[in-house]
Amino acid sequence: MGMTRRNVLLIMFKLFDVMLLVGSLIAASITSGRAVSTISLTKFLAMRVSVRNFVLFMILVILWHGLFSFLELYESKRLWRQYTEAMDVLKATSIATFVLFLVGSPFFPSITNPLSLVLFWSLSTDSVLLSRHLLRYLLGQIRRRGRNTHHILIVGTNPRAVRLARELETQSVLGYRILGFVDKKWPGMEEFGKSGYPLACDFQGFRSFVRANVVDEVVITVPIKSFYREASRIAAVCEEQGIITHFLSNLFDLKQVRTKDDFVDYDSLVTLNVGLSQGWGLAIKRMLDIVISLVSIICLAPLFLITAFLIAITTPGPIFFVQKRVGLNKRPISVYKFRTMVADAEAKIGELEHLNEVSGPVFKIKNDPRVTRLGKYLRKSSIDELPQLLNVLKGDMSLVGPRAMAVRDFAGFDQDWHRRRFSVRPGITCLWQVNGRSSIPFEKWMELDMEYIDKWSLWLDLRILVKTIPAVLKGSGAA
Repeated sequence: MGMTRRNVLLIMFKLFDVMLLVGSLIAASITSGRAVSTISLTKFLAMRVSVRNFVLFMILVILWHGLFSFLELYESKRLWRQYTEAMDVLKATSIATFVLFLVGSPFFPSITNPLSLVLFWSLSTDSVLLSRHLLRYLLGQIRRRGRNTHHILIVGTNPRAVRLARELETQSVLGYRILGFVDKKWPGMEEFGKSGYPLACDFQGFRSFVRANVVDEVVITVPIKSFYREASRIAAVCEEQGIITHFLSNLFDLKQVRTKDDFVDYDSLVTLNVGLSQGWGLAIKRMLDIVISLVSIICLAPLFLITAFLIAITTPGPIFFVQKRVGLNKRPISVYKFRTMVADAEAKIGELEHLNEVSGPVFKIKNDPRVTRLGKYLRKSSIDELPQLLNVLKGDMSLVGPRAMAVRDFAGFDQDWHRRRFSVRPGITCLWQVNGRSSIPFEKWMELDMEYIDKWSLWLDLRILVKTIPAVLKGSGAA
């Protein structure tokens, strides 16, 4: 699952856990109260909400949340068996029950009697376990249909590399797709061939492979001592192109170190990430994308209809122009725009190559003969790009991010450091938009994209969004 979407779901999951614990407390209190004839649902709901009670309740909730986080219930245990996860949940709810006893006994003895505590422990354990089982099932159904998959390339063909691949594939709910393995010829290659996994390339072909394929993550399993030069080169290529890199925790072949289990714990890997920093900020970024794009689509619906009507009556052809572009980690996406050119504009691009006025692989002509009269105004005002709000809502794009590159333009990239821009979700606007758009040279455009990735923050996104409005109104750099 993509990290942005995962962070949004993680926030919701944490809130849901708190709701389960609070619900278990209420249910346990009412049930035990009825059993001893001390409290009913009506009496429970009629309890006076004082400042003291509210503060105590919030302390309890914060302690519960901190406990679940401390016990790593929100860490992605991708390759942990369900039994291991169940034992962690049992440990967390048991301590949560003890915390309830400590906090509640001096102030609420009627709802912290032995029966209430036993019921709370039982209800909270069952509900938390059930929620995680349902989550695994739902994610599994989604990923079995090919959605939210992550493409992984494994460096090394040793037994632990094969074991990692088998662990990833046997648990289809994880949504990982093994692209292949990277290694040179060695005596163990014959044994690796029996595994049935493909050899994607050798060490020399690694750079070319990641250039041409969708690669989300790379796992390096070769021992550092013997393969330092190869491993360092691969890590450097991944850093240059913005690919997440993992190293196995037992990479150094230390003979006296024993692992905790006989299976690979994927999240115990050492991870290098040169994309956007993860966490709450990225989750908030995605939530803002959803809210702003949805509200904008609703508010701009009349403008959408008017524009569509004008396109339909002024030029023959479809209302929307749907173009294949390169998205996150070089995945192909379909980007929507209002059509501003003649219907066969794509077929005519070869005839106009010699008129290209922009450096680098991109193609731009200030007075493009393919642009219609209405299209000139739509481009000048950036109205033609409004349908991309649908891409933002879908999750293919963000409001702010590097421009989604056309497949033709991407094919002309000759510098690997340019490809790091694909390590983040493309956007409708970014630093290039507020600094002149088509008027800036290609190299400067790429530098601005790298600056955005390296300095990203929510505050930067908000500044770019605010600066985009006057840039669009002025029509600066539009072509």
